[in-house]
Amino acid sequence: MELDYIENVNGLGEHVVRLYNFDMAEAIQFRALLIETIIEKKQPLDLSQVGFIKPRNCNLILGLFTSDEGILSRDQQTFYCVLTLKGFTNMIHLITPFCTKESRGYQYLYEIDNPIDLLFSPTASW
Repeated sequence: MELDYIENVNGLGEHVVRLYNFDMAEAIQFRALLIETIIEKKQPLDLSQVGFIKPRNCNLILGLFTSDEGILSRDQQTFYCVLTLKGFTNMIHLITPFCTKESRGYQYLYEIDNPIDLLFSPTASW
């Protein structure tokens, strides 16, 4: 699984942090990590510390917050995905289809009016 940031993906000033190039086994590992770290332990998850994720040009830290804000960054290198418990529970639900069979599809992991989306895509495309 790889992680990167793509600026201005569509010419409309929208950006994407992308988790890509993974198979079903890594999707299962990622979902389990979300459940264990964020849902059960209520701790932040720093993806640069996850052995099976290769950061390319950025890092992503996921953590609980009092409101769903999506991805925020001050420097376009370190990104913070701040969601409520309900937001992360929904993210896990959106990842689950990738854990039941190999897929070539993709999924945005939240629906928030925010200029930076979070894309989950085994083939790197959307």
